[in-house]
Amino acid sequence: MEILLWLAAPLAVTALAMLWAAWLGRSRDARATDERAHERLSRAMRRRSRKPLMVATQPHERSSGVAVRPSSRGRGAR
Repeated sequence: MEILLWLAAPLAVTALAMLWAAWLGRSRDARATDERAHERLSRAMRRRSRKPLMVATQPHERSSGVAVRPSSRGRGAR
């Protein structure tokens, strides 16, 4: 029985997490604030953004990990 004592803490934490998730996922009544929040979101989505869109940059060429001296690039392989 003592061998199973190490299971007590993980089981308790798992049970509490399940109860917490069930409480957060419970069904709630529809509120009038939902309509106001929806209206605010739709107004914000219609408004023009102040920030310019990010332009995708060209990916840098990945290094092969081999060091090459600049003076040996023009010569043939040894």
